[in-house]
Amino acid sequence: MKIGDKVRFLSEVGGGKVVGFRGKDIALVEDADGFEIPMQIKELVVVETDDYNIPTPQQKQKKAEEKPQAKTDVAAPYRGKSQPFSSAGNNSQSSIVNSQSEIKGNDILNVYLAYVPVDLKQVSTTPFETYLINDSNYYLYYTYSNIENSSCQVRSQGMIEPNTKLFLEEFEKSQLNDLERVAIQLIAFKDGKAFALKPAVSVELRIDVVKFYKLHTFQENDFFEDPALIYDIVRNDQPAKQLYVSAEDVKNALIQKKDREPVRKPMPQKEQRNAILEVDLHINELLDNTHGLSNADMLQYQLKKFIEVMEQYKNQQGKRIVFIHGKGEGVLRKAILDELKRKYPRCKWQDASFQEYGFGATQVTIH
Repeated sequence: MKIGDKVRFLSEVGGGKVVGFRGKDIALVEDADGFEIPMQIKELVVVETDDYNIPTPQQKQKKAEEKPQAKTDVAAPYRGKSQPFSSAGNNSQSSIVNSQSEIKGNDILNVYLAYVPVDLKQVSTTPFETYLINDSNYYLYYTYSNIENSSCQVRSQGMIEPNTKLFLEEFEKSQLNDLERVAIQLIAFKDGKAFALKPAVSVELRIDVVKFYKLHTFQENDFFEDPALIYDIVRNDQPAKQLYVSAEDVKNALIQKKDREPVRKPMPQKEQRNAILEVDLHINELLDNTHGLSNADMLQYQLKKFIEVMEQYKNQQGKRIVFIHGKGEGVLRKAILDELKRKYPRCKWQDASFQEYGFGATQVTIH
């Protein structure tokens, strides 16, 4: 299958002309209305081939004789969006170009890893391109690997020239799980001139794959015309330290917190003259430190406190309890009402006094 062939779809009605390819498995098919449709090649059948695009052996030989000697593209000095970085080639090692221009004040290492959607309008299905950006006057030997358990698999390796960006690979959404942990290793140097020695860099990143499904993740930037997701590898000569808390880390933190039995503030409860018990469920009133806890973890802790109070007073008929949950987005209030309907259907509940609590409290009467 090649550009110009006419094809039919196997799994649905329609077809068109092949106008390009995206990776090894996707063909771009232009239908009768002029729209380009990405389709898997295995879902297409060629019904008419464009033999006029097949070069003869003589044309191939002539083209080979006329082909100029390959050379490394030298990127124009980068400063702002009007002069973006240009691609420095493919994954193979480039020959060093001694005439590579330097940018004044750019002897400090700044290196980034970028993910660019091929079609931002189809962010839920589009493939992504991976780039390494070298915003410095140094050449960099690099390796780019993914990590699974304790093993690494090199995905790209070679050299990137000063003040350029280098295409590393294109991948599909189905490969995202392989990229949850990636590692970049760098050695910086200059060719044919003295330079300040830079330490070797080895950085491990935890990639939040959920971001690849969200349009706002990809931001305007100075390196690409299109929005991109960019991670720091080296910033001002300092290797990046990524803050990422996995579900397993949260689980371990909760176990350790329970084992150590940290000092907690007593659950704020106060009896008033009208026999109403107030229970403040704001998380900062329940815990001294919420570091490492996600919103879901904090919500579960607040619900646990709510249930503890209900279990303590569930047999005291007529007891009135005001749970102060705040207005917010209403998530905690809804969770409390769900628990009341499910576990305590005999109790009555209503919004607490607006004058005292605004819209941020629910009053429960035990029955």
